[in-house]
Amino acid sequence: MRNIILDRDGVINQNPPNFGYVCDWSEFAFLPSSIRAISDLTYADFNIIIATNQAGIGRGIITQEQLHKIHSNMVSTLRNAGGIIKNIYFCPHHPDAGCECRKPKPGMLQKAIQDHCFDPSTTHFIGDSISDIKAAKNADIAPVLVLTGHGLDTYQHYASSQFECRKYLPDKIFTNLFSASQWLIQEYV
Repeated sequence: MRNIILDRDGVINQNPPNFGYVCDWSEFAFLPSSIRAISDLTYADFNIIIATNQAGIGRGIITQEQLHKIHSNMVSTLRNAGGIIKNIYFCPHHPDAGCECRKPKPGMLQKAIQDHCFDPSTTHFIGDSISDIKAAKNADIAPVLVLTGHGLDTYQHYASSQFECRKYLPDKIFTNLFSASQWLIQEYV
C-alpha cells in the first residue's frame, strides 16, 4: 500500500490572500479537482494524511476549535465524494517558537509515519512550498511539488537559485494535486 501526506493550504484548498489564514469554513475553498484527486487516490487504495502548519493558532488569529471545525467540514466533504483522510496533523506554533513539528523540520511527518507504520520508502509528501520540500527531504520521504498555491513561486525560486536550496529539489513537479494523483496511481497501482 502506498502512502501520501498532503500539505493543506495551496494543495487542497486555495491559499488565503496576503499570506493570511483560513479562520472559518466559509473561507475554505477547494482547489479545482482536489476533491477528485483525493477520492481517486482513496479508490486506488492509497493512505492519505494531511500535515499542515497552522501558525495562526500561535499568533492568536484562529483557535484550535475553529481549526477542528474547518477540518471536520473538509473531511466530511471529501468523504461524501469518496475521499478518505486517515488523519490530520498540524503545527499550531508561532514560527518563532522553535518547535520540532513546524515544517521544514520533519517532526510532523515523522510522527505521521510512526503513528501509521508507514514505510518512508513508499511515502510521498505533496506540497507547494520550499518548507514542504525540505520537510519531506528531512523525513526521508519523496517530495512532490505542485504549482498551485505558492508552488509557482517555489518553482521559480528553484529555477533561479544556485545555492543551498538545490539540495532540497523535489523529486517530481506537477501542475496540481489532480495531475500528481494521476501520476501516482499510474505509477504504483
